[in-house]
Amino acid sequence: MDSGRGSEPDDQGAGITVQRALELPGLRSGLPEILAGADRLHRTVRWVHAGEVPNIASLLKGGELLLTTGYGLGTRPAEQRAFVRTLAERGIAALVVELGARFSRLPATLVDTARATGLPLVVLHREVPFVTVTEEIHTEIVNHHYALLQRAEEVHRRCTEALLGGGGVPQVLAILADFGGNPVFLETADGRLLYAAGSGPEGADPLQVWEGLRGQHKDAPPTGVVLVDVPGGGPGAGSVRARLVLLPVRGPLAPVHRIAAERAAGILAVVLMQARQEEELAARGRGDFLTDLAEGRISAEDAPAQARVLGFKPGSSPLLPVVMRVGDALPPGGGWAVLARAVGEELTAVGVPVLLGVRPVEGRVPLLLGLRSEAERTTVADRVAAALRAGVERAGMQRPGAAAPVVVVGAAGGWAAVSAGLRHAAETAAAAQGLSDRPWFDARRLDIDLLLWRLRDHPDLAAFVDRAIGPLRDHDHRSKPPLLPTLETYLAHAGRKAETARELHLNRQTLYNRLARIGELLGTDLDDPQAVMALSLALRARRHVP
Repeated sequence: MDSGRGSEPDDQGAGITVQRALELPGLRSGLPEILAGADRLHRTVRWVHAGEVPNIASLLKGGELLLTTGYGLGTRPAEQRAFVRTLAERGIAALVVELGARFSRLPATLVDTARATGLPLVVLHREVPFVTVTEEIHTEIVNHHYALLQRAEEVHRRCTEALLGGGGVPQVLAILADFGGNPVFLETADGRLLYAAGSGPEGADPLQVWEGLRGQHKDAPPTGVVLVDVPGGGPGAGSVRARLVLLPVRGPLAPVHRIAAERAAGILAVVLMQARQEEELAARGRGDFLTDLAEGRISAEDAPAQARVLGFKPGSSPLLPVVMRVGDALPPGGGWAVLARAVGEELTAVGVPVLLGVRPVEGRVPLLLGLRSEAERTTVADRVAAALRAGVERAGMQRPGAAAPVVVVGAAGGWAAVSAGLRHAAETAAAAQGLSDRPWFDARRLDIDLLLWRLRDHPDLAAFVDRAIGPLRDHDHRSKPPLLPTLETYLAHAGRKAETARELHLNRQTLYNRLARIGELLGTDLDDPQAVMALSLALRARRHVP
């Protein structure tokens, strides 16, 4: 439902303005003079009616341009005042009186009352055929309405093409927000936010505006707001699955925007019929928020209010950023809705505030948790990592033989540190792909891996790896046993031979022989600290180069 009748229509409505009607040949030939309401000629003319009866207001619905010669206006001032007030209360667009048959000039009572009520009042100084005026304006209204339908149909076409091209509900909402020049929200029938698109003007947060609307009755939205139901939430012809909310925070919304929203609602109804679409949309919306926060598009000052709208209310607790990277080997169709639900259910046992989102394109699940204290970081990280991995398993998103999900936990801190913490954890999750499987990684302990990952496309990194361990790689391609695993284990144990032999299940002499062969192939001394550091870096970097 859009705004009530109290708002002033504009020239994008399903009609034409009073000003435009006066410019058409029919009324222009009558030499029109505006006696009242000159500042309201932008009102929309929904229809034209001609009549001469005193109670004509009862036949009107609002938005009409009324043509009359004045016989129904009455002869006494009280009758004339009542006639004009009733028309103004009915909400007609304008009153046009033709002089000559009844009045040579309009009574001052009529003019004063029209000015007092804000009703545009126009007199015609020359006789005109009302039927010609009616046909002319009606033709203009029909043509204008057709043009509006074409614009709305263009939005429908773009939305359909987006879906056929592999897009989803976020793309549909983005198209609608772009068309209306205002933010668009998709909420559940009970008022929970599923997804948002578009932006507000500088200094205005559309999420906070949306939050302010939630307590208001849906049948009486604030002036200018457009609400459109998305059908299909359950049995019955009147069932509602979701609701589109268009907010006029950057500019006014016109009826054409409501028409476009109704077209989009039909598309959304089809898309949302797929199981768990609402859950996936909500998770994507939270993922977009966390990504925008990580990339600095949301300030630390604005973040708490927007997070509160999304249901995350940690208070003054320290915030813990966590990112899980699922990997690239996802089954067709993903399963992100199931994942979001499964992880959410697993995390209920953690007992701390959690904001979980998904980013299907990157194969990433960002989270933000509210800790009671920084001392419980490790304990919470253990439980969150277990919940994330259990959710992936329940969602069936891990193919046999694919790499296990990587969970990275950032440093705890306040809202000012969250942006950098989320960004660091996300990058580290990508850099940690291929490391030995662990329940979770501490982002602070993988800075060397992150640096090497950032240099992955630089030719100097590949050249460094080739110089440092190239001969060993060549050996392992041709001969057995492979020696790279021996070197990795030896360096992981800081050169302690007994522990290395124990982990590799080798006797000491065999290990000594292998280490000697490694030193010979590489032309280096494995007891030299500089050589050991270079080899350690090369082994960590080889995951990132061809």
